[in-house]
Amino acid sequence: MKIGVFDSGLGGLTVVKAIKQSFKGADILYIADTIFAPYGDKSHEDIRNRCIKIADFLIKVHNIQALIVACNTATSAAIKELRQQYPNLIVIGTEPGIKPAILLTKSLNIGVLATTATLKGEKYQLLVDKFAKNIDIKLYEQACCGLVEQIEKGEIDSLKTKQMLKNWLEPMKKSGVDTIVLGCTHYPIISDVIKSIMGDEINLIQTGEAIANRLNYLCEQKGHCKKHPLKISIFYTGIINKNMIKRIFQDYNDIEEIEVRKCEI
Repeated sequence: MKIGVFDSGLGGLTVVKAIKQSFKGADILYIADTIFAPYGDKSHEDIRNRCIKIADFLIKVHNIQALIVACNTATSAAIKELRQQYPNLIVIGTEPGIKPAILLTKSLNIGVLATTATLKGEKYQLLVDKFAKNIDIKLYEQACCGLVEQIEKGEIDSLKTKQMLKNWLEPMKKSGVDTIVLGCTHYPIISDVIKSIMGDEINLIQTGEAIANRLNYLCEQKGHCKKHPLKISIFYTGIINKNMIKRIFQDYNDIEEIEVRKCEI
C-alpha cells in the first residue's frame, strides 16, 4: 500500500512519526511543500489549488491509495474538494483537538495555538461550535505568527523562539490554562519549549496519534496487510533543513533508511 502525506514543510513529519509507531506494511511518500510555504498566509483558493496539484502528483506518479493532509490550514481549505475529486481514495484530514482537550481539562481553561488561517477557518469554527459553545469552557486562542518559520529554520531553542512563546503562553499560564491544543502539526516539535514555560504538568493535545489510529481503522476495512516494514520517502519542493528531519525522528535508529530528495510539483 502507498500512502501520500503532505504539509507545507516539516510539520507533517510529526504525523508520519506517529504513524511509524503503529503502522506497518506500506510505503509513505511525504511531500514537504516548502516552495509554497507557509500555507497560513496564502488565500483559501490558492491553498486548495495547491493541495489538488499535490494530490494529482501523488496519485499519477506514485499511485497512492490513501492521502493524509497533515496540515490544519490545508485541511480547512481543501478537504471537501479532495474527497469529491477522489472518491475512491482514502482521504484523512487534520483538525485541532478541541474535543480531547475538553475531556482532559480540569481547570476548564484551554489554550489553542494555531495559525491565523486555521483559527479563522470554517473547520475550526465548526469544532468550537460543536464541542465548546454551550459548555463552561474558556478558550484562549493564539495565532502564532512566524512560529512555523522559526521551526522550519531549526531555531527550536533560540532566544527569539522562546520569547515568542513566552509572550503567548505566560498570559495563558496566569489564566489557569492546564491544556493546550497544538493546532499546527509543526508545534509538537517544540513541545519541550512549551513545557519549560507552562510546566511539565501541562496537557499538550496533538493530532498525530489520532490520525494514525484513523489510518489503521480505514486500512483494515480495505483488508490491508501489515506483514512488512514501513518505508518512508521524503520529498521537498523548495529548501529543507535536513537536520530537522533527524531531530524529529531522533528516537529511531533507522533514520538512514529514510530517503530524502527534491522534486518538482
